[in-house]
Amino acid sequence: MNGVSKSVPIENVLGCVLAGGQSRRMGGGDKSLLDVGGKTMLEMILARLSPQVESIVLNANGDPNRFGHFGLSVVPDPVGDFAGPLAGILAGLTYVKENRPDVSHVVSVAGDTPFFPANLVKDLCSSVPSEKPVIALATSSDKLHPVFGLWPVSLCSDLHTWLSTGQSGKVLAFVDRHDSVEVSFNTDASTGLDPFFNANRPEDLNTVRKALT
Repeated sequence: MNGVSKSVPIENVLGCVLAGGQSRRMGGGDKSLLDVGGKTMLEMILARLSPQVESIVLNANGDPNRFGHFGLSVVPDPVGDFAGPLAGILAGLTYVKENRPDVSHVVSVAGDTPFFPANLVKDLCSSVPSEKPVIALATSSDKLHPVFGLWPVSLCSDLHTWLSTGQSGKVLAFVDRHDSVEVSFNTDASTGLDPFFNANRPEDLNTVRKALT
């Protein structure tokens, strides 16, 4: 990026928590609603994300009332049947297209990753120009975390076409069609864990609980 490009204003970003999966490795159900030390993972994620963006939506499928007490708009996958994180990202982009003309980008975060960086949105926004569509993806320890990304709303139609025509549901397959950058983040100082540690299995919940003590 050249030095004269303006970065994406944080006030133009909407947060989207991806909680639309089936949690097979956790035995099914909503991973984000599992208790980890007196609070749910979703509570922890919202506590991390809320100071970073002005508004948040939750991508989840099924009855939205189970998330009613969080006071969030719940947006289901617009295409497919549990079509993966790309469908959740599309849900956030579609919500913006239909409801938030003031928003230019959506930042996606996983619903099972409670220690993601407190500077996630700021650093992703500062890594891309506001005047052209560039996707920003998070990395840590030389590993890419494509579910944590900043997505231009202008890519909504292309992503919808991509998924509705049966193309790959893998995030990077879609990203490869567009300009993108990678943004590196450090180990979480308070826990010593990779900031993108995700609780996929029951034993991972114990790691989260231990990190909180």
